[in-house]
Amino acid sequence: MLITHDNRCSLDAVVDLVNTAPEEGGADGLADLAALSDFVRTHEVSDVGVLSERDLADVRRVRGRFAEVFANPEPQAASTIINELVAAAGTTPRLTDHDGYDWHIHYFAPGASVADHLAADCGMALAFFVVAGEQERLRRCEAPDCRRAFVDLSRNRSRRYCDSRTCGNRLHVAAYRARRKEAAG
Repeated sequence: MLITHDNRCSLDAVVDLVNTAPEEGGADGLADLAALSDFVRTHEVSDVGVLSERDLADVRRVRGRFAEVFANPEPQAASTIINELVAAAGTTPRLTDHDGYDWHIHYFAPGASVADHLAADCGMALAFFVVAGEQERLRRCEAPDCRRAFVDLSRNRSRRYCDSRTCGNRLHVAAYRARRKEAAG
């Protein structure tokens, strides 16, 4: 599956957006306007004006809908959510070559809010996975204490953890120690 630069940026943004949601008892990664501003800056979300509390609330709502896509293994259910997000965003595909990037497609309408921008561009990036029959690549970490979202871009679709150096390694070390303890026991 060919993933263009702009789709990869949108995939990174949607994964990071979903992962800002508070886990049980955890902190919200989009707790305030400063956090939203950081998110926008980090992901180089273009054409965003002055952010407001309404933007924050709308982005949190969009985040919740994207979380449903990652939680839903059925293409029909995911496509319904994606279609609703993209339609509500007033999607207007257009070619652009801004900020030194080659030609690519923006799906958000000019002057769109940050929530509509994310819904359109990220929604279309996820739509390409559904269309390609690759929705199973939109996953949640299998570590019992994690559940962070990620996109499995491995060749054989075998990635199980959001980060093999943390979640994967921690579980492998725990399994190793349990085997050693059992062998010594």
